[in-house]
Order: sequence, then structure tokens, then C-alpha cells
Amino acid sequence: MNRHDVIVIGAGHNGLTTAAFLAKAGLKVLVLERKPWIGGAAVSRELHPGWIYSNCSYVCSLLRPEIYRGLDLARHGLQIAPYGGGVTFTRDGDFIGGYADKDVRRREYARHNERDADAYLRYSRDTMRQTRFIRTLLMRTPPDPTSLRWRDLRELAHLGREFARLGETTMGDTIRFYSMSIADYLNEYFESDLVKAHHAGSGIIGTALGVHSPGTAYVLLHHYMGDVDGQVGSWGFARGGMGAVSNAIAGALRSAGGEIRADAPVARIIVRGGETKGVVLQNGDEIYADTVISSLDPKRTFLKLLDAGDVGADIVRKAREFKIRGSSGKLNIALDGLPSFPALGHGNPLVAGDMHFLDTLARFERAYDDWKAGTWSKDPYLDLLIPSLTDPTMAPPGKHFMSVFVQYVPRQVEGRDWTDADRAAFRETVFEQISRYSPDFRSLVLHAEVRTPQELENEVGLTEGNIFQGELTFDQLFFNRPFPGYAQYRGPVRGMYLCGSATHPGGGVMAAPGANAAREILRDLRRPSTVPEGWSDD
Repeated sequence: MNRHDVIVIGAGHNGLTTAAFLAKAGLKVLVLERKPWIGGAAVSRELHPGWIYSNCSYVCSLLRPEIYRGLDLARHGLQIAPYGGGVTFTRDGDFIGGYADKDVRRREYARHNERDADAYLRYSRDTMRQTRFIRTLLMRTPPDPTSLRWRDLRELAHLGREFARLGETTMGDTIRFYSMSIADYLNEYFESDLVKAHHAGSGIIGTALGVHSPGTAYVLLHHYMGDVDGQVGSWGFARGGMGAVSNAIAGALRSAGGEIRADAPVARIIVRGGETKGVVLQNGDEIYADTVISSLDPKRTFLKLLDAGDVGADIVRKAREFKIRGSSGKLNIALDGLPSFPALGHGNPLVAGDMHFLDTLARFERAYDDWKAGTWSKDPYLDLLIPSLTDPTMAPPGKHFMSVFVQYVPRQVEGRDWTDADRAAFRETVFEQISRYSPDFRSLVLHAEVRTPQELENEVGLTEGNIFQGELTFDQLFFNRPFPGYAQYRGPVRGMYLCGSATHPGGGVMAAPGANAAREILRDLRRPSTVPEGWSDD
């Protein structure tokens, strides 16, 4: 009989993480992936001969070090190379550089505004204080605040203790922080609009909100909570592209006896008598297991894979109302050489960091206005990187790979699906933005992959192209993620679980949702935990 202990739907990094920890516990685990390759949004693909593209997710920081150690991902080939610094170019030919060296960075900020150079120390301190608080919650299962179960009461008490340790002033700041816009937050520290613009991008990346929208301050925090080599807030590149993360986790899964089947799309989860019994593939094959875990978002899981009669009208309504709005696009570009950025001069280390081109908050808001009007931003926010400067395995010698994340890009253009002409015009908008600051850029382009939310939805399975599997607004965080009553990774059907980024603590290549789900499943199955020391929510 085609039977396993556990079936995981989707071989994205969270699904693989859940599967790997369950396999380590001795369970017979099968991961089913609809595409011919694994990784979901964390993939490396050779789409132009000799070049490796991280063609969806493109930087690594949020991957939890506990998971890295717990699955021994180094043994399975995962290396993270840190990169430092970032730059925002101005329209008048200048720039502001966020250098990795703190003394150099202070002098750079002082070049634009002396008081902002001092204010950055306060900003960094206060933001890090918020980061440290949220990091204590990442690897914990959210409590149900309506429950009287001992476990939930204990976890609520833990949360209260951690919150109380912040002190009265910081507690008040924290409550304000979660509902603030990134613009309001930055206004409390900085005078220079350029300095504000330099920091604002992390508050709107992947989010269908503008810099003045409440809740975007938390999105900034979400991008600051990771670390590389113990440096909180640092970012790095996975050597060989982001697919190296997925491949390493898959290696850990296979070494524990787990199995992955690619090109095996699931059509339906089998439910009998209120319990999961397995899945039906699109080709009609049935595979049986008493535990079925979906790494897909709630809309795809509850509205497409399960019958409405099995999950109930309340879950169907909540799934339909769950906010997943596409707002991001991506260009992946093969370059014949390294483009120049005259404002930086020769040999400036900032060329190896993040490059941005919006120098005022007003430009950010106008970019958002375009998205609200149903089209891509005509003066977009770009997060541009040249990963091959740090990881030379991504391009042939002397050549380079450029990754360009674009905000804002709608799922549909003025209410209709994207056409080839739309994609060409979108590409031209991005090329024009880059060319203003790099005059030789166009002459070096050998190939460019254009990805709109439509491609991210159809190819990767991200509904509307939302990179977080659901917006990171306060009403969809912690015990509200994905929605109240179902934030502990368990579904409405016995034996059915969720493990994707739509669960706590959210999106990004973090793997925490997958690990947390594995812990809860092992608890329900009364199996010894494979969770490394220190993860327990006791």
C-alpha cells in the first residue's frame, strides 16, 4: 500500500524543514512538490547559460541559527557569505552610504545632517530593543488568549514576563511601534528626508502598504530580526544562490530517510470521518497518511485542497478574508561585466551592498499611489544587488548577476492579466531607473528575466505574488496568524496541519514556521522531540 506516516504538501523551505525534523524523529515522511524542482521561492536556476539566478528570494538573514545547527546544514553544503552596507543615490548625483564600519557610517550621515548622525545611534538602539523582544518569540508557539489550557496560560505568562522586562517606557514604545507607519517612526529620529528614505525601504518591501500606512514600522522590524554569524540585522548570500538553502534542508531530510517527489501536484486532501487520510494527486493517484501538512497559504489550502463541508463555513470565510495582496516584482539580469555607478567613484565597497534610488518619502508614496491606481510604479523602489561580487559561483569569470527587487507591482494591470507588452514596459521602467545612475548598465545586459506577481503566483504558488504568504499587519501576526483559533499550526481537521509562512512568525526564508509546526506535530503524536536544546516552549 502507498502509505506513509506523514505527507507534506509543498517543497518550499518551510515544508522541507517540517519534513526534516519529523524524519529525524523516525517518521516515514513524504514531501510532494507540484513543480519539477524543489525550493518554492528559495531556488537557484540556470535560466541563462553559465549564470545562476536566485530568481525569487535573493538574500539570507532570517534563517534561524538554531535550525542551521539542528539540521546540520553546514554538513549539507550551506554556506552564508555576509555582505555589508547599502547606498541610496540622489537625483542630484550624490548618495548616502550605510557603511558597515560604524565610524565611517557616522561621518557619512554627518555629511548630510550632523544631528541625524547622532540620532542614528538612538534609532539603532531603539530598533534593536524591539528586535530583541520579537526574536524571543520566533521559535515559540503563539498562545491562544481565549484558552484556559495550562499550556496557553503558561505561554501567556511567559509573554507577560518578557514584555514586563522591557520597562514601562519601552513597553509604551512597543505598543505604539506595532501600529505606527515607517514614516512616523523615522520622523521621530531624523530630520533629513534623504536619511529617512534610506531607511524607509525595509518598511514596505513585500507589503501592499505605503510609507505612511499604519503597521509598516513592524515590517521594518521583520527585516531586522535576522542575523549572519551572530551579527543581528546583518544580511548575506547563500553560496550558489538561495536554492542552496532548500537543497541543504532537503539533504538533511533525505539523510534522515525522508522522501521527496517532484512533479507531483496534489489535487485534494482526503478527509474521512473528520480525519485526514492522505491526498489525491492530480493524476488520480492516492497516497495515504494519517498526518497531512500543508506548506501552502490558507487560501490554497482551505479553499482548493479541502472541501468546504470538511472545514466548515467559518474557516472558509476566514480564508477568503485573509489578506494576501501582491505588490512586488523581480528582475534577474545576466551582465557582461560590472556596471559603473559614477556617484560612488572607483573601488567603493557600497557597490557590493544594497542599492536604492528613491531619495524622498514623497517619491515612495507616489510609487504606492501608482499601485493603488492598478499599475506598476513609474518611479519604483528598487532593491538592487550584485550577488556575484560576493559569491563568484553565480556567474562566469568577469561576468555578473544582478538581482532587482521591485516595489510596487500589482497582481493585475488595471484589472486585467499582464500581457507581454506590459512586461516589456515594466522592464523598461526598471531599466530606465537603473540607467539614470549607471550609464553603461544597458550595454552590459545579456539576459533579463522579468517576474511580476502573476509569475510568482503561477510558477511559485504565492497567491497574488505575495512574498510573505499573507501581509504582515498586526491583525495577521502572532496568535492572529493566519487567523484566530488556528495559530498553533493545527488545522480544523484532525491530523491536518499548516507549516508555511502564513503561520507564525511569518514570511522570509526563516524556516521558523516549519520548525515550530514540526514541534507541535511531534507533541500531538507523542513522539520524542527532535527540537534542539533551547527551543522548548516550557
